[in-house]
Amino acid sequence: MFAKAGLLPAPVHYSSAAAVSSQNIVRHDQSAQHVAVAAPVAYHAAPAAVAYHAAPAHYSSAAAAHPKYEYNYSVADSHTGDNKSQQESRDGDVVKGSYSFHEADGSVRTVEYSADDHSGFNAVVHNSAPTAAPVHVAPAHYIHH
Repeated sequence: MFAKAGLLPAPVHYSSAAAVSSQNIVRHDQSAQHVAVAAPVAYHAAPAAVAYHAAPAHYSSAAAAHPKYEYNYSVADSHTGDNKSQQESRDGDVVKGSYSFHEADGSVRTVEYSADDHSGFNAVVHNSAPTAAPVHVAPAHYIHH
């Protein structure tokens, strides 16, 4: 019969950024007062002597390996509906690959791409027709007594 009341804790927000606040008050109901201020004293420090010179760096083109790789992966999660895949290969300065994923409407989008120094980046996009109508689930209704 009696309701218990209590205080809820206030939400706490954490941020790595420092909080900064400032304000300017401009009053128009008072006359401006001019205050004489002494001019600042000019001071120039003597230039610091350079005490360290780095040796010139020597780079060898033989140390750089020829860039070459291949990879691929795919995800087929029936619980979340996440279906996607990607494959890519590189040989020197030429990169080729493709990726695909299932859209919300059931269609599959596939992107085939290539990149090199001569042609730049090029992509071709393919969209398939939806495979089935998307399933919409009605929200659950909760009854409180």
